Parts: sequence; C-alpha cells; structure tokens
Amino acid sequence: MQVDGGDDDAWSAVAGEWADRWGAFADPVRAVLLDATRTGPGTRLLDVGCGSGELLALALARGASASGADPAPGMVHLARTRAHEADVRVAEAAALPWPDASADVTTAVNALELTGDPAGVLPELVRVTAPGGLVAVANWAEAARNDLDAVEAAVARALDDEPGPDGELRLPGGLERLLAAAGLTVEASGLVEAPWDASDDDALVRGVLLGEDDATQAELAPTVVGAAAGFRTAGGGYRLRNAFRYAVARTPG
Repeated sequence: MQVDGGDDDAWSAVAGEWADRWGAFADPVRAVLLDATRTGPGTRLLDVGCGSGELLALALARGASASGADPAPGMVHLARTRAHEADVRVAEAAALPWPDASADVTTAVNALELTGDPAGVLPELVRVTAPGGLVAVANWAEAARNDLDAVEAAVARALDDEPGPDGELRLPGGLERLLAAAGLTVEASGLVEAPWDASDDDALVRGVLLGEDDATQAELAPTVVGAAAGFRTAGGGYRLRNAFRYAVARTPG
C-alpha cells in the first residue's frame, strides 16, 4: 500500500477503497486482541487509529461499549457508519479527547508505528486506560514473514528506491520492549497469520498501489504482477501470506 502514513488527507481520499480492499485484512489479529483482553459485556474499549471501524464493530458485537479515534476524517466517517453505536472522534493518537482512565481496554492496530513516535505516544494510551486495565497493540511482523513486502520491494526498486529496513516494532520482542519501557506488564504476545487475497491482476495492482494515480498504477502494474507471480492461485487470483505481531500489557494498578 502506497498511502503516505502521515498524510491524513491522503487517507481520507482513499478511505472507501481502503476499507473495501484492506479493511478486514487485520481481523485475525483483532480477534486475538479481543480474546486476550477478554473484551465483552461491560468492557469499555477505545481503539486508537480505528480506521474504518472494523475492530469497533467486532467489540460491539461482543457486547462491549466502544470508542474510536482516527486522525483522518474520511476514516472516521466510515467508522461511524460501520459501528454506529460507537463514539468515534477525529483525533491524533498523541492527543486523545477522552479523560483519564476512561477505557478498560485500549487498542492500537497498525497505528503506533504510523505516528513516527511510538514511545512518545504510548503514554497517552496509558493515560486513558484505567489503572489495572489493558493496552493491546499490533502491527506488521518483519518483512521476511510478509509476501506483501516482497511485492512492495519490487515496486521500490522499479522506482529506483531501496526498501526500508524493518522497524523495531516489527521485529521479535519489539512491541514487548516498548510496553515494558512504559512501565506496563506484558501478559501476552505472539504472531498471527493474516493472508490477503486479490481476485485478479487488477485487484492485486489496485490493492498494492492504493493511493497512486491511474497513470502510475498502469506504469507499475507489470512490476506488481511479476513480483506476485509466485503467489498466484489456481483460480487466477492471488493469496499473499502475511503476519502480525501483537502484545497485550497491563497498566499499573
């Protein structure tokens, strides 16, 4: 995916297509986080970087009360539509408009790393979490575990760029170290597989190059299709196997 992680207007512009192509992609790890935090009736859950509201909807279906924050207004609009019982607000992770201790469980899926300062933002997640509550975070695992990274690396090379190194949070133990450094006690962590399917070449290209204009997508389409050749299914589509790392930690009581 080629959307600029720090451009909220860019995320708003592609919100609908992102939700269609990628919205449910992280559901496997979302389910693990909800299970690990025992989210259910009576749980007050706040999802930071809620995107188009998939985790909020899952939490509501379990009987929890749900709130969500996202800096992109287009994403917030979709989240309010998908999870209409949730309190969803336009907000940055570093400045959440909720009082102290207002959530029993605070989640962030593919959100902390996009802030550019996970260690600086994490205290805000802790602030809104009740003493003895849980902070549950997840993000992409290292590139070696993600077929999508192989395709995006080919795109980078086609643009005379070099694929970036794995960030600390993508590596084994990265999330656990982040949470522990903030004074939290890690209670669960692990790796969750999350395949992504594209029905044909067009769906593959549009998904991988989400955020690029039509001309750029047409130019890079042969690169994307070529790089994904090994992931082609018998039916003519594609299945890219990927993985998320997650960690759940308890705030000081």
